[in-house]
Amino acid sequence: MQKQTNVRAASQKSVRLRGKRSPAPTAPQKLKLLVTIVGRNKAEFYMDLLQSMEINIQLSMLGHGTANTQMLHLLGLSDSDKAVIFSVVREDRAKETLALLGQKFQTVRGGKGIAYTIPLKSVVGVAIYRFLCDNRMPMKEET
Repeated sequence: MQKQTNVRAASQKSVRLRGKRSPAPTAPQKLKLLVTIVGRNKAEFYMDLLQSMEINIQLSMLGHGTANTQMLHLLGLSDSDKAVIFSVVREDRAKETLALLGQKFQTVRGGKGIAYTIPLKSVVGVAIYRFLCDNRMPMKEET
């Protein structure tokens, strides 16, 4: 009985010590895929803008709209050649990024576009996750 009590006391003591050494673990930042569709002539401008918002990775692809010329004229669009930019943004920065993009869509001449986010459910690898969420802290080794 005495031995069992000593083991229990020792385990409680080690739990208390572990709690003092390291801070409580925090939940990882959730990530979202940001899709931005703009005219091809403005793709570099928007990619630079997104990079200034601490977005580490962007992929630009060429796109072509299917709207006819009457619909393009009605919507105030000049052509159907587009660039589709895929980016990964932290969830806590998504609203701020979308608001900035919306502002630029309204104020930049010829810079109209569409932007939306899609939640990401998983990412493979801690190093990849840290790169995507712009966490440049060195990885701690578990002891």
